[in-house]
Amino acid sequence: MSQRPLRIALLSYRGNPHSGGQGIYVRYLSKALVDLGHDVEVFSGQPYPSLHEDVRLTKVASLDLYRSDDPFRRPARSEFRDAIDVAEYGLMCLASYPEPLTFSLRVARELAKRVGEFDVVHDNQSLGYGLLRLQHVVPVVATIHHPCSIDRTMAVANASGWAKKMTLRRWYGFTKMQARVARRLSRIVTVSSASKDDIIREFGVPTDNITVVHNGVDTQLFRPLSEIRRIPGRVVTTASSDLPLKGLVHLIEAIAKVRTERDVSLVVIGKRKPRGPIADAIRRFDLEGVVAFKTDIDDLGIVEEYARAEVAVVPSLYEGFSLPAIEAMSCGVGLVTTTGGALPEVVGPAGHCSLHVEPGDAGAMATAIIRLLDDPALRGALGERGRERAKSRYTWRAAAQRTVQEYEAVRC
Repeated sequence: MSQRPLRIALLSYRGNPHSGGQGIYVRYLSKALVDLGHDVEVFSGQPYPSLHEDVRLTKVASLDLYRSDDPFRRPARSEFRDAIDVAEYGLMCLASYPEPLTFSLRVARELAKRVGEFDVVHDNQSLGYGLLRLQHVVPVVATIHHPCSIDRTMAVANASGWAKKMTLRRWYGFTKMQARVARRLSRIVTVSSASKDDIIREFGVPTDNITVVHNGVDTQLFRPLSEIRRIPGRVVTTASSDLPLKGLVHLIEAIAKVRTERDVSLVVIGKRKPRGPIADAIRRFDLEGVVAFKTDIDDLGIVEEYARAEVAVVPSLYEGFSLPAIEAMSCGVGLVTTTGGALPEVVGPAGHCSLHVEPGDAGAMATAIIRLLDDPALRGALGERGRERAKSRYTWRAAAQRTVQEYEAVRC
């Protein structure tokens, strides 16, 4: 095993630090790897990540077809540079999601010009065919947070009408590619034992090819803020998307039930779409003015929202890990989570750091929220134990050290 610093190319087809876990993972893992003495260059498509100053960023430009201010846009003819751009736009027009594929092809082309500059390539769940080209010339490790085929199954099951279901199957067509690529890579890193089991089942990856490396949390940033007063009845959750598996609709229903007995307000850290199941639920339960959305706030802003809340909720039907859960724990907030996916593995036994409810059970969620709102001592005990669990189990330094072991394994 080499003791010299490694030269690492860390790939992420999307990097937004405030929309989903990919940008957070890349930001903090890259910094922890640099702190260990390694050299890291991040290659990312739009939206680009926010990285620490010690980490270099190479922008792998796409057509940016899903930009927040103009999603599913039609590019001008002058924007098309090559066949990959044509394929990206064509796949979008067919209702497929092209970014994992087209990013992998672009980054493989870029890295082919720089073969000798890196000791290892670490892909953050693009799992595109371009990785197979790279694997012939440089060792490749890939992180799979969870198999996106689970998102597809839940989205199709919750869709109404055959046309919508057909569109979703086309959109998630990239998961077949991801399964094929994952099976042909020599090393997969995932973030929980539950996710490992799902990858084996969904993607058919041999168990010996997968290693579990838990995510981390910056416990110095995500911490209790005693100077901020908690707002009575305030509940907070993080929802980077309105996908069914995130369970936000069930939390909206739970808040409506709580409201019949208590004064309550919900802050959602995430963007509200004007149409869709979340907006419909807010209108249906007459919660305008009760549910507020906080968009594009920085990490400190998120910490302050946790400090104002009496209760944090992770309502997901499924999680491969859940960064919001460990962030809330690290902030010392009384927590309610479902038992979906890896959540019990991450937060620990029921009643230790959080109250547990079954996924999709809005009534049980409302009961758990009311219990915490009415019991400051229980909220405090859960928060203290959650803070200690986050500090002792989930650090980015430990995640980086374990990841480096996987880099060294594929280089042998």
